Amino acid sequence: MKRYLSRLLALVLVVTIGLVGCSTPSGLSGKYSQDTLDVVTSLRNAIELPDDAPNKAATQAEAKKKITDFAALYWRDSSLQNLRSFTTMRTALNALGSHYASYPNRPVPEKLKKRLEVEFKQIEMAINQGA
Repeated sequence: MKRYLSRLLALVLVVTIGLVGCSTPSGLSGKYSQDTLDVVTSLRNAIELPDDAPNKAATQAEAKKKITDFAALYWRDSSLQNLRSFTTMRTALNALGSHYASYPNRPVPEKLKKRLEVEFKQIEMAINQGA
């Protein structure tokens, strides 16, 4: 009986790990253009919130998760490597992710906000042009 229970538990664990490993992270659809625009909107909302906003921490946590999930889903996709929108998106995510990792309790500096906004506009323009 003990042997059957251990085999059943092993089977359940394998199935669970397999299903979790094959799912797309954080609700991203797997459609690059739509996911990119959704992440840009989320990040824009996170950096535009005032410092005294009650949901600032939750919004920043969501932004960090979106950065990680986007990177996990698209970083290794070789078909995207030459797209203007992808390279600009990667630059923006690296900048904001580095700030959140290095200075988790500090607000995003105004200089970085301006740079990110320029990059977000370039990304949106490139996505609309199909690049």
